[in-house]
Amino acid sequence: MYVVCKDHLELAIDQFVDEYEDAPDIVDLEETRFPAWEPPAHCERCQEKARFLVV
Repeated sequence: MYVVCKDHLELAIDQFVDEYEDAPDIVDLEETRFPAWEPPAHCERCQEKARFLVV
């Protein structure tokens, strides 16, 4: 699972495919809320706002 900004989305997708040999699901964190999980505020690769969950 990766939580990234728009700039790092493609890199996270590539990393997911390399690791799991399958296409990920991509969740837009601005449109989806999870009742039992609060996503990180920042991208795991930089300090930009986290926008996508790659899982």
